Amino acid sequence: MKVVIVGGVAGGASAAARIRRLDEFAEIVVFERTDFISYANCGLPYYIGGVIEDEEALFLQTPQRFWERFNIKVRVRHEVIAIDPTQKTVTVYSSDTKTTYEEQYDKLLLSPGAKPAIPAVPGIENNKIFTLRTVEDTLAIKAFLDRHSCRNITIIGGGFIGLEMAENLVKKQRNVTIIEASDHLLGPLDSDMASIVHSVVRNHNIHLMLQSKVIGFEQIGKDLFIQTADQQTIQADMVLLCIGVIPDTKLAQTANLELGIKGSIVVDEQMRTSVTDIYAVGDAVEIKHAISGQKTLIQLAGPANKQGRIAADNICGIASKYPGAQGTSVLKFFDWTIASTGINERQAKEAKSNYDRIVLSPLSHAGYYPGATTMTIKVLYDRSTLHILGAQIIGKDGVDKRIDVLATAMKAGLKGPELAELDLAYAPPYASAKDPIHFIGYMIENIATGKVKQFHYEEIDSLKQKGVTLLDTRTISEYKSGNIDGSIHIPLDELRQKMAQIPKDKPVYILCHSGLRSYLACRILMQNGYDCYNLSGGYRFYEMIVKGKKQPENTLACGIPKEELQ
Repeated sequence: MKVVIVGGVAGGASAAARIRRLDEFAEIVVFERTDFISYANCGLPYYIGGVIEDEEALFLQTPQRFWERFNIKVRVRHEVIAIDPTQKTVTVYSSDTKTTYEEQYDKLLLSPGAKPAIPAVPGIENNKIFTLRTVEDTLAIKAFLDRHSCRNITIIGGGFIGLEMAENLVKKQRNVTIIEASDHLLGPLDSDMASIVHSVVRNHNIHLMLQSKVIGFEQIGKDLFIQTADQQTIQADMVLLCIGVIPDTKLAQTANLELGIKGSIVVDEQMRTSVTDIYAVGDAVEIKHAISGQKTLIQLAGPANKQGRIAADNICGIASKYPGAQGTSVLKFFDWTIASTGINERQAKEAKSNYDRIVLSPLSHAGYYPGATTMTIKVLYDRSTLHILGAQIIGKDGVDKRIDVLATAMKAGLKGPELAELDLAYAPPYASAKDPIHFIGYMIENIATGKVKQFHYEEIDSLKQKGVTLLDTRTISEYKSGNIDGSIHIPLDELRQKMAQIPKDKPVYILCHSGLRSYLACRILMQNGYDCYNLSGGYRFYEMIVKGKKQPENTLACGIPKEELQ
């Protein structure tokens, strides 16, 4: 059997190695149009920032190592430009010899990846404008930074790459501006959770422009100017385009493969395309979302590697199925960790899910052990089945392990209340005896069994107009530091003595800092005949979103103390 693989990096390289492990005698040929067969593309921003100092550390495999270890022929600087499915041949162009030739295959695997999205606006061809996708892009950016002062750098796009580049450039003492067309950074997050990220961005003196669309670039003398739709002009010594990627499927079109979202390659569970003996993996393929069941693009290294393995199995006659991806992701941004898995509220609404959500703010480990920090966790779950649909976590410590536990629970089909039963590792430096994961389970169980009813921050304005009782159970000092207009104040520890002050003839909507004390207040009042609701996320979450624009002197947009955001 002869297998031809087009493209290396994650999907293609992992498939090639897996095929060899399964079939020692298969002939495997990998064509890669760049100079590099397998590299750490997720590490590229950190090489530009100097965190990764050795360029060679980016290269996971070389053609020579592939040949010596796996007996795989790797031909770099060779681009496959056409496919003939009838003759089972590909047409290959060699950049070295400037010639084309045909290569025959029994099985063909496409791993072409994705290419940077580039807007069709005036001035886009300016040599101060860069994209970051490949090693070649990385070397070009680093060389430009080394040759020029580049004091003012604008990043267009506020996704993962945009934020990673912003951090690394700020640490190199550059003035950074981020321009984002939507109302918040990081698409996998909901806008309420992204408010925390916005505050961290601004706290590091990064100029953030949301809901701002770039309509053109203009070179005036030595200066490059960015023009936006809202008539702003920004001077930049360098521009990084980080507005996302689109599937690179020009080659797939030559074989008349069925295409899907944004021109992506349609594949089945075996990673087979619509044409016999042609498979496809990676950023160029359309897959099923494991939670919503909808067709989607999840352009991450983890899914690409898994797809490569599945395709290799099926090429070698082993029946394997790809179940789809949850889109689990994590980002380091200065001292913060931002993670998500599953679907967010926008996706839940698109999928017409019957969902509810909870928000909690637990400590990363036992509060009495030094160094504990607060995380903000948002979880979506199905009201009927109680299965977890998605989660978003932002904090400084312990974020990655909690998102991985939730991602695993979702894959295993655990219901929300079952999270409370998980036997998780505990010691004061690492966790609390009741872990944040356990609290998620408790909260969902309490809501599902009617022990508490909740309301959300966006309901507060309408509730005030209805004349309900809004009860604040925080301490006097907390209440004086900021409160919701129209609320009455009774600290939790005084509630039993002052209960008579609360009318029973209308609902009571209760809040505290994070939601715990107000839950306790709900339990007290409910058992005394009151109709109560607990504010999800507490005043902390409310202030983060609703009062963010005021930014008091000692806080930033999320209402979190400035020192906590350092």
